[in-house]
Formats: sequence, C-alpha cells, structure tokens
Amino acid sequence: LKSLEIEEKINKIRWLKRKNPAHFLLSTNDKTIKLWKVSERDKRVEGYNTKEENGQMRDPSCITSLRVPIIKPMELLVEASPRRIFANAHTYHINSISVNSDQETYLSADDLRINLWHLEITDQSFNIVDIKPTNMEELTEVITATEFHPTECNLFVYSSSKGSIRLCDMRAAALCDRHAKLFEEPPEDPSTRSFFSEIISSVSDVKLSNSGRYMISRDYLTLKVWDLHMETKPVESYPVHEYLRTKLCSLYENDC
Repeated sequence: LKSLEIEEKINKIRWLKRKNPAHFLLSTNDKTIKLWKVSERDKRVEGYNTKEENGQMRDPSCITSLRVPIIKPMELLVEASPRRIFANAHTYHINSISVNSDQETYLSADDLRINLWHLEITDQSFNIVDIKPTNMEELTEVITATEFHPTECNLFVYSSSKGSIRLCDMRAAALCDRHAKLFEEPPEDPSTRSFFSEIISSVSDVKLSNSGRYMISRDYLTLKVWDLHMETKPVESYPVHEYLRTKLCSLYENDC
C-alpha cells in the first residue's frame, strides 16, 4: 500500500449560479472535490419548544405548554459549510473542474482522465475521457485543463501538454476519446525547433468566451485566441514574458 500526503492547497474554485441568498461553490485539492455553501446570518431563533437554547433535545414528557419561537437580531455571521464531498475518483492529481451550463453536472480532470459528475451524486462519476495507454511507457501527453462550453451543455474542451486543444461532443458517444475538433498550431519548422519547443508549448489553461465563439489558451510564453470555427491556427497570438526565451535553460534546471 502507498500512502501519499495530500498538500493543503486548492487547485481550482468554481462558483455555481445563485438560486437563493446563499452562495455555492466547488473547490478541489489534488484528490477531493467539495461543494460548499457560504451564507450570512444576522438573526437567530429563540424560544424553541422541543429543544433547549444550546440545541439539546428536551424530553417530550416535560413539555407542558406551547410557545411561539421569536426571531432576534444578532451580529452578522458568515459561515461556510461543506454540503457534499466527491472523493476517490481520481488516480492522479486533479488539475481542473468546470461546472456545466445546466448547473446540474460538472467535469473534473486529472493527467489522464476526465470524469463527469452530477452535483447530487457523490459516490459515482462517469469517465468520459481516458487517454491512459495500455503500456505507460507509450505515454506521450497528459491532460492539463478542461472546461465546459458556456451555453451548450453537451460540448467541452480539454487541453494537453503537447499544445493541442480538443473539442468534444457528448452527444456523439458516451466515451469522448474521439474529439470533434482539434485546435493546434501548424508543425514547427524543424530548423527552429529546440529541446524546449515541446515543454513551452504545453497549455496550462484554457477558457471559452461568454459567447462560446472564442477560446483563449495559455502556454509558457504566449496567450492565444482561437475561433471555434477555425481549427488550423489561432486568430491572435500575444507574447507573454518574451524575455524569458533566452533564460529557458536555467529555468529548466531550476524546475521553473
């Protein structure tokens, strides 16, 4: 048996749409996803019939009269409580979560698999993407991020360490190993290719615009804007920290 310590860190937070005065959010560390309720209280109820003020239940035989509980103002209290815990579904560390536009389901992704969850069901999820090869020595890429389409509940994208982004349609098949669209840059000229080319092309995050027409991706040195109607190349590309290009060797040696 192997026991791995789970770091005290939150990898991602995703808010759900409000249905009542409370806020609901999903958070994930490396292994466990939790649904939290964040609410405010500025009133308290006093004068219960069946329980004491400290919450302890009374003996029903001692209750000889009925009284109307009253609501009293109190100092504002903000409280967060975990409503559901979704655990034991990922072999590898969770890198991203994304809530569906239907507000009923969400995705969670680790290095090799993406799971689809229902917010009401904590003990099971459905594996919709699995890129784990039969022989792990044949592994060439890992999943780095995933996100649902903002309006189409059947569409989602996921990015990889090879710099590609795949759009999948859950209507096409239960297992979305075959993508509907593949967004990646044209192959690099072999003469300019270097040892770092593949490392810096790894997509660290991907986001879809509110309209659902555009997508933005971030790799080590660039920010790219993609049109979902054009897979061949990004419509815009912005250099980020270009001065790091000459320092890649020392950054690589420092694990940065």
